[in-house]
Amino acid sequence: MDIGKVGELKEFIEACKSNPSLLHTPSLSFFKSYLLSLGARIPPQPKTEPVVVNTTNNDNDDDIIESDLELDNSDVVEPDNDPPQKMGNPSAQVTDDNRDDAQVAKSKALLALSQGMLDQALDLLTEAILLNPHSAILYATRDSAKGYKIRGLSRAMLGLWKEALTDLHVASKIDYDEEIGMALKKVEPNAHKIEEHRRKYERLRKQKEQKRAQPKKQPQDEAQDKDALSALKDGEVIDIHSVGDLETKLSAASKTSRLAILYFTATWCGPCHYISPLYTSLAGKYRRVVFIKVDIDKAVDIAARWNISSVPTFFFVKNGKEVDSVVGADKNTLERKIAQHAGPS
Repeated sequence: MDIGKVGELKEFIEACKSNPSLLHTPSLSFFKSYLLSLGARIPPQPKTEPVVVNTTNNDNDDDIIESDLELDNSDVVEPDNDPPQKMGNPSAQVTDDNRDDAQVAKSKALLALSQGMLDQALDLLTEAILLNPHSAILYATRDSAKGYKIRGLSRAMLGLWKEALTDLHVASKIDYDEEIGMALKKVEPNAHKIEEHRRKYERLRKQKEQKRAQPKKQPQDEAQDKDALSALKDGEVIDIHSVGDLETKLSAASKTSRLAILYFTATWCGPCHYISPLYTSLAGKYRRVVFIKVDIDKAVDIAARWNISSVPTFFFVKNGKEVDSVVGADKNTLERKIAQHAGPS
C-alpha cells in the first residue's frame, strides 16, 4: 500500500480512537457497517442536553452580568479523555533495519484491521511509528486541507465552535468541498454567538471595574452632605437675611448637586406680590430645587453683591455658577426655566 494512504489511514484511526462518535457521521456509514459486519462493538452516540452558558457574576449584591447563551449543540458528543498515542522522536537516527521492521509492523496492522482487530492494528501502527518516526505516517498530512477539515469536524462534534471555525476556514481556503460548507453553516452561527457573548461580558466587566474605581465617599464627606441637606428645606421658600446665610445655602445646594434660585423682592413692589404665590407653589412642586428669597431692603449687602437694579429678579445658580436669570414678573418664563434647569425631580 502507498505510504501516503497508510498515513491517511493512521490519521483516521487516531481520530476514531480519540472520538468514536465520528463513526456515526453519515458519510462514514459504509465503514460503520463494515466494522459491524466484522463483529466490532461501536459505542452508541451519546445524547446531550442543550448547553446553557451562564456568566452570572455573583460579587456581593452588585450583579451586572446575567445572560444565557443558547447554542445549537445537536450532535455534540462528550470528549474522549484517553491519553494520546505514543509518537516517535523525529530527531532519532533511523537505521535500515528500523525501516524494514516498521514496514513489517504496518503490514501486520493492515492485516489486523481487515480482520476487525482494531486494538491490535493500533498497537502495530504505534510500533511502526516508534521504529521510523521520519515516515510520513507520523505527520499524517498534518498541514493539508484534509487535516484541517478532519480536525475542524472533530472539534465541531465536541462543541469547540470557535476552534472548529478556524480549522474549517483554513480548510475551505485550501480545498473547499460540500462537506466543509455544510459544517460551516452550523459552526459559524454558534461561534459568532460565543464571540458576541464574550464582547458583552467584556463590556459589562469594564463597566463594573470603572464603577469600582470611582472614589467612595469617606464618612467625613457623607457627614458633610448630611449637614448640607439639613440646611435646606425641601418644598419651602428659604428667607435669607445675611451674606453668610446665603453662602451656606448655596454651598449646600452645590454639594448636593441641586439647582438654587435667588428671588430678589421688596415689600413695596407690586409685581413681586403678583409673582410670590407662584414662587411658593413652585417650591412645593420642585422639591429638589432650593428656592431662596431675599428682601433687598433687609439684605442690602446681598443686593449690592448681585447688582440688583430692579425687582423681581431671579438668578439660577448651579454648582456655584450663575446659569440663567429672569427679570420681571413673567410667570411662564420663570416656570419654564425652572423646569429646564432643575433636572429629574
